[in-house]
Amino acid sequence: MNMILSIAAGGAIGAVGRYLTMVGIGQWIGHGFPYGTLIVNIVGSFALGSLIEILALTWSPSVEIRAFFIVGLLGAFTTFSTFSLDVITLIERGEFLPAASYIIASVVVSIAALFFGMMIFRHILA
Repeated sequence: MNMILSIAAGGAIGAVGRYLTMVGIGQWIGHGFPYGTLIVNIVGSFALGSLIEILALTWSPSVEIRAFFIVGLLGAFTTFSTFSLDVITLIERGEFLPAASYIIASVVVSIAALFFGMMIFRHILA
């Protein structure tokens, strides 16, 4: 139960942080390009990379604290950071073809799935 509460607390903070960041960026730069999403993904990926190295080299908190930050906070702030970590993990293992396949499949298939979901419900609900 502590694990679930840790993730939920981190997720709440991460989701609100994402919302506030995206609104602030939109007000500052504008809404013509998804700058808010881009910045959230870059900042989240940088934060996850930094945290992973800190955890590996100098800090050993409980599994609940790790889950709070990685799964909850950063997971809700941006799932792109998790995708980025998965890619780097495959590359560091020397698994270049699986990494490239994962990148292509994640981007292309996710965009296609979003498109098809939209098309299906446009058809059903129109």
